[in-house]
Amino acid sequence: MPVLPKPPDGPRRTAAEPLRVFVVDDHTLFRRGLIALLAQYPALRVVGEAGDAGEALRMAPPLAPQVVLLDHHLPGVRGIDAIRGLREAMPQARVLMLTVSEDGEDLAQALRQGAQGYLLKTIEGDLLADAIARAARGEPVVSAELMGKLVAAFQAQGGPPSDAAAEAAGAPPDTAQPPGAAEPASPLSPREEDVLREIARGASNKEIARALDIAETTVKIHVQHILRKLGLSSRVQAAVYASDRQRVA
Repeated sequence: MPVLPKPPDGPRRTAAEPLRVFVVDDHTLFRRGLIALLAQYPALRVVGEAGDAGEALRMAPPLAPQVVLLDHHLPGVRGIDAIRGLREAMPQARVLMLTVSEDGEDLAQALRQGAQGYLLKTIEGDLLADAIARAARGEPVVSAELMGKLVAAFQAQGGPPSDAAAEAAGAPPDTAQPPGAAEPASPLSPREEDVLREIARGASNKEIARALDIAETTVKIHVQHILRKLGLSSRVQAAVYASDRQRVA
């Protein structure tokens, strides 16, 4: 049985409407524990739960969740194989994998199917709540410890991660330009290089801001500049670019 994330240190308040979350996991004890954990975050509200993909497809659409937390190892239809159906049934919802599988191919396949992100069940409660909020905003989220495996999975397949990265970010796949396909229009500044290194290890904007001792809004600006200068469309592509460049060097 996977270890549940630890509870938050204290309650959080928000003036906005809580994000509507639907939980899909076949382990009842973990599912109920996860729901109890998320209930401690006022910014989140669990509107329903299911033990398998079929039950989720029947129950979730009328509840209009904004984020679906989906396990991979489900009875019958695997979680990854259910992503596309869930997205078709609930176009407004983001599907966020929450699983024990650290397999790079599972991760890459989940993104290809349209998952907004891929997290391990060992994630801390605060980080999970933040990831749910980021996913709801359309940001791709991947556990930091899996970023290297994601890059390796795409490289092993001999192609760029443009389809998966663009789809996870909500953009048409053909709008994503493969990393390294063109020289950057201008070189990155030293600070942008610092931000790119943090992106490559899977850090969020908040984590980058903390690591570099700069404002989170400044990080967002740097990320926008990096993607524009390198001709990329997502953070995942930026991570692959950084990995490729390091390998060549």
